[in-house]
Amino acid sequence: MDKRKIGITDLTLRDGHQSLIATRMRLDDMIPIAEAMDEVGFHSVEVWGGATFDTCIRFLDEDPWDRLRELKKRFKKTPLQMLLRGQNVVGYRNYPDDVVREFVKRAAYNGIDIFRIFDALNDVRNMEVATDAVKKEGAHAQLAISYTVSPVHTLDRYLEMVKDMVELGADSICIKDMAGLLSPKVAYELVRGIKEKFNIPVQVHSHYTSGMASMALLKAVEAGADVVDTAMSPFALGTSHPPTETMVYVLSEMGYDTGIELTSLVDIAEHFKKVRESHKDKLADLTVDVNVLIYQIPGGMYSNFISQLKEQKALDKLKDVLEEVPRVRRELGYPPLVTPTSQLVGTQATLNVLVGERYKIVPKEVRDYIKGFYGRPPAPIDPEVKRKAIGDEEPITCRPADLLEPMLEKCRKELGVLAVEPEDVLTYALFPQVAIDFLRRKYARKFKLDMGFEKPWDEYAYPV
Repeated sequence: MDKRKIGITDLTLRDGHQSLIATRMRLDDMIPIAEAMDEVGFHSVEVWGGATFDTCIRFLDEDPWDRLRELKKRFKKTPLQMLLRGQNVVGYRNYPDDVVREFVKRAAYNGIDIFRIFDALNDVRNMEVATDAVKKEGAHAQLAISYTVSPVHTLDRYLEMVKDMVELGADSICIKDMAGLLSPKVAYELVRGIKEKFNIPVQVHSHYTSGMASMALLKAVEAGADVVDTAMSPFALGTSHPPTETMVYVLSEMGYDTGIELTSLVDIAEHFKKVRESHKDKLADLTVDVNVLIYQIPGGMYSNFISQLKEQKALDKLKDVLEEVPRVRRELGYPPLVTPTSQLVGTQATLNVLVGERYKIVPKEVRDYIKGFYGRPPAPIDPEVKRKAIGDEEPITCRPADLLEPMLEKCRKELGVLAVEPEDVLTYALFPQVAIDFLRRKYARKFKLDMGFEKPWDEYAYPV
C-alpha cells in the first residue's frame, strides 16, 4: 500500500527569520544554500512577502525584487511562495485595485508560484481582487484563514469562510495560526471539517509560541492535511515554527511520505546555524510564552509592548496592558491579532492604560478601523466605543477598496526619473517615504553617481 504523501513547506527564508531575528536575514545569507535547498524535495519554499519587503528597503538597503529574482535563478525545481496581505499587499493599509493587480503580476513574473492570501479580519471581500489577479497569472491561489479564538470564531464560522474562499477560486486552503493558538484538538476538527465538506488541499501553518504547534500539525495530518509548514531547526521553535528536520523524521516514522531524506537537511541546518550566530544580537527569546494562551497575544506583539513601555518608563504597567488587550479586542469586534489589526488593538490598549481613561485618545488608524475602512469586523463593535471614536458617523458597508481611486499612474509621475523599472513604481506606491531614499541609493550605486546628490535628483538621466 502506497504511503500518503505529506508536503513540507520550509519557511526559513521568510517567516523563520521574521519570527526570530526581526526579518534581518540578508540575500547574502540565502544565496550560498539556495541550490542545496532546491534539491531537498520541499513542496515549496516561502521566500517573500510578509514583513520582508518593508525590511529590505527600510533596514537592509536591498531591493526585494532583486532578492526574488536572484532566488528564482537558484530554485529551479521547487515552487517559491509568498505571503500576501490581500488588499494590504505587503503594507499596512488597503491599496487600490490597480496596485494589487500590478503587484501580483510583477511578483508572478519575477518568480512567485504560490500566493498565500489572507485578510487580517477574515473579510473575504479583501481577498477578491488579489485572488482574481493570481488566477489570471496562472499561479496558485492559496487562501488563508487567520486563525484566532473568540466566542464568534466557531468551527461553523470557519467552514462558512472556506465555502466563500472555494467559490472565489481558491486552489488550496491554509489554516494560518499566527499566534500559536491552534490546539491539537481544534486542528484535527477544523481540517477534518474542511476535507469532508470541500474537495480541496489543506495546508497548516502554526507558530510555536504556545508550545502546541508540532502536536497541532501531527493531528492536522491525521485529519487529512496535505501540507505542513516548518522551519530549519536554527530558525525554529520560540515564536517561529516546528523544526523541519524533526517533522520529516516523525512523519516518516509514522508512515507518511514527505519525499525528503533527513540526511539532505544536515548541511542546510549547519549553514543556518552560522547565519543565526551572525544575527545573535537580534535573536528573540526562544522560550514558550504562556501569555499567548491567557491573553491571545502573539509573541511579536508581546515583545513590542515591552519595548514601548520601556521607552515610556512604564514597564510596571505591562500586566495592566496585557489584561487590557482582550477587553479592547472584544469591544472592537474580536479582530484576529495579526498585522495590521494587532497593532491597532495593541496601541489602543496601551493608550487606555497609560492615559488612565479608556478611549480618551483614539488614534486615526483605530477610528478608520471602526469606520469600516479595514473591512468588516468579525462581530459588532461596542456602541459606546464607537460613539467615543467616531460620534454619530456610520461605518461604511461596501468593500473598502471600492472607495479608493487608482494610484499607479499618479505614483509613476511623482517618481519621475526614479521609475526605471515597473517594480520601482510599486515599491513607491506601497512605501512612498521609504522608497524615495532607497531608490536614490539604489540607482546611485547602479550608475555610479555621486552619493552626495549635489544636483537635484531629477536632473539625472537614466537609460530606461
